[in-house]
Amino acid sequence: MSEPVAIGIIGGSGLYQMPGLTGIEEVRVTTPFGDPSDAYIVGSLQGVRVAFLARHGRGHRYLPSEVPYRANIYGFKSLGAGQLLSLSAVGSLQERHRPLDFVLPDQFIDRTHRRVATFFGDGLVAHVGFADPTCARLRGLVAEACQRAGVTVHAGGTYVNMEGPAFSTRAESNLYRSWGADVIGMTNLTECKLAREAELCYVTVAMVTDFDCWHRGHDAVTVTEIVANLTRNASNACAVVREAAAAMANQLATPAARACGCGSALRHALMTAPEQIPAATLDRLRLLVGKYLEPTAGSAS
Repeated sequence: MSEPVAIGIIGGSGLYQMPGLTGIEEVRVTTPFGDPSDAYIVGSLQGVRVAFLARHGRGHRYLPSEVPYRANIYGFKSLGAGQLLSLSAVGSLQERHRPLDFVLPDQFIDRTHRRVATFFGDGLVAHVGFADPTCARLRGLVAEACQRAGVTVHAGGTYVNMEGPAFSTRAESNLYRSWGADVIGMTNLTECKLAREAELCYVTVAMVTDFDCWHRGHDAVTVTEIVANLTRNASNACAVVREAAAAMANQLATPAARACGCGSALRHALMTAPEQIPAATLDRLRLLVGKYLEPTAGSAS
């Protein structure tokens, strides 16, 4: 790869490529956590280097629980990305979030139980702050990009991350509504936790395809209609990403870039005494923690 990327883009259901990239090259990355979902498609968009990854792999090969989340996020970090735009299809839990609307959640509720959602362990303990999961600075840029692209956007809201692959029961759907949640999906919280540990700015762009099963009109929705919404959302997403990339590129050259604090999330999170960290663990996580621990860590075996 000729030069580092600045922005990572994760495409969800219905979004398996990113039109508008120039100077494209496919980059295969090997990580300590296995192979990512697919090759990263690296190129230039609006004058900035970006890397695109299909979360489920091209051809949609991975269940939500099977996505190699750690490898995906580590891969973006190794390519140089400091900011991640994550696009995903979701169901709406509120009447005000209509199909084809975009929601930019600022909170999550975790209903998963089969996933590893941390890089740490094996002799190195870290506890990152996660009260505000997504990057407020990046969320603001994307909200403005949605408006410029003519997409109805709701800035803020709560995303319920269910395990899947089956959708909710009606009782579950109504329970999440009673909690005040806004949308439901199967992937983004896991990414968000790992992005925080990797000190990457992260924003979820939740693209509503339909109302969840709580809605009185849900049973009348056909698969054809949902697929049509996926296609229209993908087109809207590409327009939003182009607008956001331009704004992000402009901000990269200003003092506001990374002023959010995401880039130092591990500064006070590492708990293990440096001399107790196994050398193999430090080697595996050097990309994430090296700036805080070296040269004092890695003496334990």
